[in-house]
Amino acid sequence: MTQETEQSPAQPRQGELPFAIVQGEAISAPPEDLYIPPDALEVFLETFEGPLDLLLYLIRRQNLDILDIPIAEITRQYMEYVELMRNVNLDLAAEYLVMAAMLAEIKSRMLLPSHDEVEDEDDPRAELVRRLQEYERFKQAASNIDDMPHLGRDNFPADVDVIREDRKKPEPDIDMRELLLAFQDILKRVDMQKHHEIEREEISIRARMTHVLSCLDSNNFVEFQSLFTLKEGRLGVVVTLMAVLELLKLKLIDMVQAEAFAPIYLRKP
Repeated sequence: MTQETEQSPAQPRQGELPFAIVQGEAISAPPEDLYIPPDALEVFLETFEGPLDLLLYLIRRQNLDILDIPIAEITRQYMEYVELMRNVNLDLAAEYLVMAAMLAEIKSRMLLPSHDEVEDEDDPRAELVRRLQEYERFKQAASNIDDMPHLGRDNFPADVDVIREDRKKPEPDIDMRELLLAFQDILKRVDMQKHHEIEREEISIRARMTHVLSCLDSNNFVEFQSLFTLKEGRLGVVVTLMAVLELLKLKLIDMVQAEAFAPIYLRKP
């Protein structure tokens, strides 16, 4: 008796990702002699560009009047931030300590009693206010410049490779017939741009009868077609025909034809 064993298919497993890839070679574990200093990675959630920036932030956050700064409260908040920076980065806090000493000096001068005999004594905060106002103007100007479009950040120059074909293009073989057809099309468009003014010409049948009689001679024959003037147009030809028919009706002229399809002649009787 044979016993059949069913083998379940192997489940796919994800391989271990390499720790790093150096020059195309995968490294699965960090080297033992690799030293990473504790301050290699620092995350600053809120940073200031200097002591004046910190002071301006504290003043604007509480909506204080920059011309009337409460030195005691601002100094206390400033020193809390300096103590925090001491625990993080002592070198960075060095320039802040200079401002802390200046605030302490201003605070001590404001605590001293004022002399009544000294008039127009300078406010100990005047120099600090002047520096804060000047710094705020430059900071606002820098912010306005940064808001302007920058090349490479907001605008990017277009870079397109020009495709130039060195192949010589054959000149088209133009036939004279095509040139004439193109010129004919131009003439049609010129005719469409013309403005025609039609004036009615009054031609009297009675006057044309007199003209036909003056052209005829009793001794000679006058060909029928010679009485018509093509320049007068359709109206002139019709009036001349009506005049000839009227003269034939009145028997003032005779019409003669030698044979069928022969020219027709007119004469006076």
